[in-house]
Amino acid sequence: MIATSMAEMMMNGESPEILFWVGCSGSFDQRAQKITRAFASILNKTGIKYAILGKEEACTGDPARRAGNEFLFQMMAYNNIQVLNGYGIKKIVTTCPHCFNILKNEYPELGGNYDVVHHTTFLQELIDSGKIVLKEGGSFKGKRITYHDSCYLGRANNIYEAPRKVLELLDAELVEMKRCRTNGLCCGAGGAQMFKEEEKGTKRVNFERTDEALSLEPNIIASACPFCNTMLTDGVKNREKEDNVQVLDIAELIEKSM
Repeated sequence: MIATSMAEMMMNGESPEILFWVGCSGSFDQRAQKITRAFASILNKTGIKYAILGKEEACTGDPARRAGNEFLFQMMAYNNIQVLNGYGIKKIVTTCPHCFNILKNEYPELGGNYDVVHHTTFLQELIDSGKIVLKEGGSFKGKRITYHDSCYLGRANNIYEAPRKVLELLDAELVEMKRCRTNGLCCGAGGAQMFKEEEKGTKRVNFERTDEALSLEPNIIASACPFCNTMLTDGVKNREKEDNVQVLDIAELIEKSM
């Protein structure tokens, strides 16, 4: 991954087209780091001039606010806004719907006003503009793919079409789960099930969601959120006979097809 920090770019008197907000998961989780590398690779291949904050990027404060610690959230948000405004950031692209939602919809109330775009929407823009050209007969030709709607991307921000339009270009068979789009089932991560055991007498929701996906007999379960990716991957691992099913982010699918 080749990425320039905002500090380095500013020292050279340059400014980026976009700031790539990597996020905590994309920075520290080994699985999510692969998504980060895939998206950065796409940016490099398409010649997009981008920067990252590097060590200056901190958690958005989303987990703190969802857990009810408003004071901690505001401290973290104000610090991030100070850094972003200090660099004069205008456009932010992120691979995490949680970061996307809070930067886009909740930072403005604290003075952080930016054009925030989720990477699936950005990928669609790059494809529509001709900057991304996929290989004919790519890696996923003829594969069966089902897409899981992230709650913060779908119901919270009404982004349903962009991920599907990107997937449709892979020359694969896109099959929908019964509960999808506005009726999609949460993988459980947004409800903190990623960090705790299920309530007594209930089925782990990520297992339930994974079973829905596996019932379609897909080769690939596509996601657009690092947390969903983790939950669905754990669900697939729980079904040993399904070890041939891959859980991949849309950025990984596109990067492998370029």
